Amino acid sequence: MINFTELYDKTIDDLFAFGGKFTSDREMIKDCIQDVFVKLYTKRNELDTVTNIESYLYVSLKNRINDEFRHNNHICDNEIDDKQMKSISDDSEAYDMERIEEERKKTNKLNEFVKCLSPRQQQIIRLYYIEQRKYDDICQIMGINYQSVRNLMHRSLLRLRCLAARTGTV
Repeated sequence: MINFTELYDKTIDDLFAFGGKFTSDREMIKDCIQDVFVKLYTKRNELDTVTNIESYLYVSLKNRINDEFRHNNHICDNEIDDKQMKSISDDSEAYDMERIEEERKKTNKLNEFVKCLSPRQQQIIRLYYIEQRKYDDICQIMGINYQSVRNLMHRSLLRLRCLAARTGTV
């Protein structure tokens, strides 16, 4: 099921910028985006065949802006055609792939740094960040008191920062 809040937060800025390529009327863009999300919500049960929701949003916004121009008898020199949409979609996919590759590199580097920690430091990082345990749980699992958990976490993070600074990763 779609989490509309996350989808909205993730796409609103890009959708607004996309709409800005076709009109400078900011209020119209906002209204069109709102209409697209309202339509998406009301038709959410009929969207089983949609494989790429973000592309669906861009196409829907394009169509909604074109409808608005036709309705208001505006002459749109920049009416959005499928060729432009394909170009924008390709740019978006390339950007997503670059972001994914960048995140993968960061994750690999972080894993290398974690391997440089002591076994107990690795354990506390895993428990807190990977397993998302609270400090009280970590106390019981590791058999140490609360202040020792905080101290160990602090030293572990300092060590990671030091390793990152030495390699210029910060």
